[in-house]
Amino acid sequence: MFIKGLKIHNRNFPRTDCYPFSLNLFRMTGEIEFRGDVSFFVGENGTGKSTLLEAIARRYGLAMWGGEKTHIVHRNPFETRLYDFISLEEEGPRTGIERGYLFRAENFFNCASYLDDFIMNDPGLIDFYGGVSLNQQSHGQAFMAFFKTRCSRGGLYLMDEPEAALSPSRQVEFLDCVRRSVSESGSQFIISSHSPIILSFPDAQILSFDSAPIKEIDYKETSSYRLYRQFLGAV
Repeated sequence: MFIKGLKIHNRNFPRTDCYPFSLNLFRMTGEIEFRGDVSFFVGENGTGKSTLLEAIARRYGLAMWGGEKTHIVHRNPFETRLYDFISLEEEGPRTGIERGYLFRAENFFNCASYLDDFIMNDPGLIDFYGGVSLNQQSHGQAFMAFFKTRCSRGGLYLMDEPEAALSPSRQVEFLDCVRRSVSESGSQFIISSHSPIILSFPDAQILSFDSAPIKEIDYKETSSYRLYRQFLGAV
């Protein structure tokens, strides 16, 4: 593992009327323990999962593959400030360059375009992604090509809804990618997901953002599992 937990220093929040400091969830959660190599963040949209992933990435110093949000009209100046008010409990001393990244499904096009720019100056780099530009593959194929290559080295991988472009069979393939990265490379994953397939990763820790404070729940307690089970039982 790369990080064993984090603390949210909510008593130091600069104000409580602006996101993300306005979220009761963050004001009532003092710390989170990561007890395994794969942890999931689950909860409804807007509960703060993506925001905490980004804060962890910023605090740890990871690259943000998928890019940052750059639209600044009416931008909340506090939106990315949560990282200033968290601290990470790391497994051990760091050695060399930080390995891993923050992946955002919503901005994957930016990521693929950055890589195309790099490939123009280093054509051999395209072989690392299967010999085909990510922009010339289907969305799902490009996601999997990126995951397989970028996760081949041990690192801390933070992922925000990786299932967004993946078919059910691709989601199963993604699980195998995570398994290989953990077992062969010693990686750690923290993933925000709504997919009951991805959430089924064996022995994974699942942290719910649906109520304050953030708490660990079982797979069958997740709203994703319960909703899909109810829906499939009704058809």
